[in-house]
Amino acid sequence: MRRVLNDSLTLFFIRFYPFKRRKKAKRHIVTLGIGGNIGDVKRRFKKLFLYLNSHPKTRVLKTSPILKNPPFGYLNQPDFYNAVIILESSLSPREFLKFALHTEKFFARKREFKNSPRTLDMDIIFFDKIEMNKKDLKIPHPKYKERDSVMIPLKFLKAV
Repeated sequence: MRRVLNDSLTLFFIRFYPFKRRKKAKRHIVTLGIGGNIGDVKRRFKKLFLYLNSHPKTRVLKTSPILKNPPFGYLNQPDFYNAVIILESSLSPREFLKFALHTEKFFARKREFKNSPRTLDMDIIFFDKIEMNKKDLKIPHPKYKERDSVMIPLKFLKAV
């Protein structure tokens, strides 16, 4: 099922997106923004859900629907698909960053230039209620409030 929001924004409701589960005690809550615009992104998101849910250090709690939206920054590329995943993890913020970068690479992410097309992008939006401002890791994500690709899926999760 899909819901057209306007001429350039569309929500997709497919298997695992949206999804909701109860939290286990004593684990970190991570809000993760995901995106991609190369290949069959919706299929890749399903595989990512299964990957995250089967990993011993992570477990998916909720997902948003998938938002199709135009690119920003570098505009000469296909539209993006984006979603938000809330998961629990036993990893620390730095360990989770390393895990996310490894996961992007596992799903064939290549970093050719800033805002380039990609198979999978994973951004840590929130990590518990931690605030961190290091060179390689900023929590919450510094520009999440400016991005429809995060705010629209995030609003859907808060409504669930």
